[in-house]
Amino acid sequence: MKKVRKAVFPVAGLGTRFLPATKASPKEMLPIVDKPLIQYAVEEAVAAGITDMIFVTGRSKRAIEDHFDKAYELENELEMRGKTQMLEFVRNMIPKEINCIYIRQAEALGLGHAVLCARPVIGDEPFAVLLADDLLDGKPSVMKQMVDKYDYYCCSVLGVQDVPRADTASYGIVDARPVAERLEQVNAIVEKPKPDVAPSTLAVVGRYILTPRIFDHLERVNPGAGGEIQLTDGIASLLNEEQVLAYRYDGVRYDCGSKLGYLKATVAFGRRHPEVGADFAAYLDGEPG
Repeated sequence: MKKVRKAVFPVAGLGTRFLPATKASPKEMLPIVDKPLIQYAVEEAVAAGITDMIFVTGRSKRAIEDHFDKAYELENELEMRGKTQMLEFVRNMIPKEINCIYIRQAEALGLGHAVLCARPVIGDEPFAVLLADDLLDGKPSVMKQMVDKYDYYCCSVLGVQDVPRADTASYGIVDARPVAERLEQVNAIVEKPKPDVAPSTLAVVGRYILTPRIFDHLERVNPGAGGEIQLTDGIASLLNEEQVLAYRYDGVRYDCGSKLGYLKATVAFGRRHPEVGADFAAYLDGEPG
């Protein structure tokens, strides 16, 4: 059985909900305290044993490539100033054995299309998909939890959580039945159903492990509004020939695609930051000083 060694990060979106901050900078580079969202997602994948990080990018996304590249001028400046601790941090943001691969998505034609762009690099291997907008905080990492489920069941796994019924129109919603603790077999999946017709309140939240058969189904699905190819439609088609599981991950999700979720993540991660956490928590709790 092939291991999950590769992860796809669809990062070609425009981030319109965070304008004007995202006019010239990718939304995935928005920082939570002192690390951008994309770095949290990559670290989650690294913690799951994944070694190949595939970024499906678009125009104006060079900052993501630069972030994970070697920064000679910055490193030289830090070395000259004797800032050795910061220098080591910059040099070792991700382990040296990690490969970063960049693929340009010429047009933003949906999440399914972004995943399909990665097919030449994925080949016939299982792979993960991580949406950096969803910051998932779990120990072990949520992707590590999902990889463990894949290793045992050898089928596609979707990261899910219950959401308010009023919010179903913002998610892919699954119809599933329990098979084990935190694990359900998916019978159907629907993209953004209205609350009155949603089959459940179990929503997919930006974490997937998919078998390579998904590519054949994405090639065949009919594009929806705006010519977009939906990953949800590909998964719905895949269900006709393969088992797909929904995993209720152990962790906390911050929807950093929304301003409120982004602020909540900043507060939560700021409170436990090793450098400023104690002072920040005291400030929030109204302590003088």
